[in-house]
Amino acid sequence: MARAARRPRRQALRTGLLVAALAAATAAGCANTGEPPGGPPDEKPPVILSVYPESGAVIPDLRGDAVIQFDGVIDELSGGSGGGAATGGGLAARILLSPTVGDVKVSWHRSSIHVKPKEGWKRGRVYQLQVLPGIADLRRNIMKDRRTIVFSTGPDIPHAALAGAAVQWVEQRPLVGGLIRAMRLPDTAAYLAVVDSAGTFRFDNLPPGRYAVLGVADQNGNRLRDRREAYDSTLVTLDSTATVVLWTFAHDTVGPRLMLAEPVDSVTARLTFSQPLDPTRPPEALAVRVLSLPDSTPLPVRALLAPADYDSLTARERAAADSARATTERESFRARDTIQKDTTARRDSAAPPAAPRPKAGPAGPAPDTSLRVILRQRPAPQDKLVLQVDTRFIPGEKYYVEVRGARNLNGATANGHAVLVIPKPKPPPPPVPVQRPDSAGAPKDSTRP
Repeated sequence: MARAARRPRRQALRTGLLVAALAAATAAGCANTGEPPGGPPDEKPPVILSVYPESGAVIPDLRGDAVIQFDGVIDELSGGSGGGAATGGGLAARILLSPTVGDVKVSWHRSSIHVKPKEGWKRGRVYQLQVLPGIADLRRNIMKDRRTIVFSTGPDIPHAALAGAAVQWVEQRPLVGGLIRAMRLPDTAAYLAVVDSAGTFRFDNLPPGRYAVLGVADQNGNRLRDRREAYDSTLVTLDSTATVVLWTFAHDTVGPRLMLAEPVDSVTARLTFSQPLDPTRPPEALAVRVLSLPDSTPLPVRALLAPADYDSLTARERAAADSARATTERESFRARDTIQKDTTARRDSAAPPAAPRPKAGPAGPAPDTSLRVILRQRPAPQDKLVLQVDTRFIPGEKYYVEVRGARNLNGATANGHAVLVIPKPKPPPPPVPVQRPDSAGAPKDSTRP
């Protein structure tokens, strides 16, 4: 009986404690006037808090990894899936460590990135570690600035600088995102940089010496020059500062061949080649032959022009025709203009003189951007020429056009030919029947008797 009496008392005690706890929690919730959990979204991009080694440090016996510490957890795949074997994609595509020979190991550690060359840290080198824009946190906030850390494993930090621009010569635009490799001769390891949105690049803290500078349209992201990728290179001696311009284009050991001939008018045809021609070589230096098919009768060639020269010639001829037409119109309406001027003069003599208008100052030319100034240094390559002959092309006939000695941008030459087809003129449209009412008032077809 005593044990049965104690059991309800113990259950009542537990129930009382539970009720007291719920009451205390409710009171605490009512007394808390702070903001609920959550709040506005965090839109601040990742911030680099520290880097090891620090920029400017000299550590002869450097071991372990270089560490880039951020203020929060970053996305392991924020660098994207691009990149070749040298980068592996992801964060490795946003890290540049140079000079190195071989691959660079880049690993993710939640709020930090660890970097180390697979060949190990070499004594007596000045390293540059670049953090490129594109690293994002877990909220997809993307870092848009770049950071460069320079440290040494032996010599003091140098202060020479190499700057320049890289353009796509054929496309006439900057080589945005292209790779720049600056190799200090006779070393094989190269310093790396990426071309920015303005087409410029810059190396700071380089050792003085003679450099081979290479610009590459690094399409596969492996940070090397591969076959069929556009590139350009130059040599420069760096003392304190130097500037270079790289004109990248696809190098081909096979010269340009004539691929297509299209009529423009009765004496003009447009020729298209398999690749751009060397703009420094005048078109008249090419050997051109035009033969009428099938009897192979030669047609005398009047001129072979670049597209810009042909457009200029056409514009001058059009302006001369417009001037002659305007002269004729002025002469035909001269009498009427004289009468109108006399009438206007009599009306103006009766009206008070008008106040003189203020003269506008001369409009100065718009300032050129640096890219336009650079592109003016060389003519733009073209894969087309304009052919003009002295004898008119016959409609419906075919002509054999041959061009020998065409040269591409890297000096390779080739011969080629194409068939020019002159279309027949279109027949006139058939006459439209005219409906006429007959004597009874019903429509009558004029084409019937």
